[in-house]
Amino acid sequence: MTNTLLAFTRRTALAAGLLSLLAGCATVSAPVNVADTIANTPSLSTLNGLVKSAGLTDTLKGTGPFTVFAPSNDAFKAVPAKTMEALGKDPAALKDVLTFHVLPAKAMAADVKNSKAKTVNGATVDLSKAGEMVTIESAVVTQADLVATNGVVHIIDTVLIPPAKK
Repeated sequence: MTNTLLAFTRRTALAAGLLSLLAGCATVSAPVNVADTIANTPSLSTLNGLVKSAGLTDTLKGTGPFTVFAPSNDAFKAVPAKTMEALGKDPAALKDVLTFHVLPAKAMAADVKNSKAKTVNGATVDLSKAGEMVTIESAVVTQADLVATNGVVHIIDTVLIPPAKK
């Protein structure tokens, strides 16, 4: 009788565990685009606000594919206040800086090669990979591969400033 009770208890526990697991699957959120991925990532709240200010939200919700090298809140804190103030007053310059962080392709961290890539703003950036470490220009990817329906977001530690246009 004890073995029967023990077997019943194990089956009941197993069934309860499976039901719990299945219930958890029902709460998984639907995949989101890169704009929503940025908006849903607390360490990218500054970037999210700037994307909205620059009018880029709808673009980043578009078809893509996009790879966004997204500066963290800490990266924006390192930018001189005068620079941030100037960008706030010049929507075209802000858009230029933000689109310098976006590639018009999906590039997972594992796919990055030591190469040059053209950004959405038309400038070229240097991409590098050493082991698992990925860099874009002088910025290091601190969190890679936030996958979205229309691309991928990589969090970086530095705000990149595009070269002056000729």
